[in-house]
Amino acid sequence: MTAGTQGRHFHEELAELRSALLKMSGLAEDQVARAFDSMISADVEQAQEVVDRDEEVDELELKLDKAAHELLALQQPMARDLRAITMTMKISNDLERVGDHAVSIARAVQRMGELLPFARTPEIAEMARLARQMLSESLDAFVSADPAQARRVVQSDHQVDRLYNSVFRILLTHMMEDPRWIGPAMSLLLVSRNLERIADLATNIAEDVVFMVEGVVIKHPAKSEA
Repeated sequence: MTAGTQGRHFHEELAELRSALLKMSGLAEDQVARAFDSMISADVEQAQEVVDRDEEVDELELKLDKAAHELLALQQPMARDLRAITMTMKISNDLERVGDHAVSIARAVQRMGELLPFARTPEIAEMARLARQMLSESLDAFVSADPAQARRVVQSDHQVDRLYNSVFRILLTHMMEDPRWIGPAMSLLLVSRNLERIADLATNIAEDVVFMVEGVVIKHPAKSEA
């Protein structure tokens, strides 16, 4: 195999790795959307579908990890190609965790059951919108190799943090005023925590994009726990 052929083969494999990551990202985004939609529509069957599909996300991560390790071992890439492969591995791990958080939301929906129509909190809906937007935009930044867009995603995380703190206070007040809120409020706190973590993972992906393109490490400031 000539050097030119070997290089072409390497870039084809790199493109396939990127394509697999995009497939995984689409599935993870869909899992988050379905999980939250199941809560809004009080659809426990849809929530179960989210739980059942989690294996697909896990399998894709394993395949991506194996393919990336083979590329690293056989091709020994340098500089930007090396960063692209290692960041692909890290992003796939973050997406697998996004899938896990979607499952946690779906299971909270199943636990709430008939209490779902009672549990309506606009701030959580806004958290879900922002978390899904951040995830989508961080992945778009990866596809387009756009560090400016990635930095905007990082800045958006503060909005989700503020909403999470607001949700905590609101639900605590509801529980103190009306014991009927204790059950759904505890589940909603879990939902909001999972949404906050999805936003954190989107932020991680955005930071990885900046490193992949510029070779610069940006660290999201540590947050105090609510």
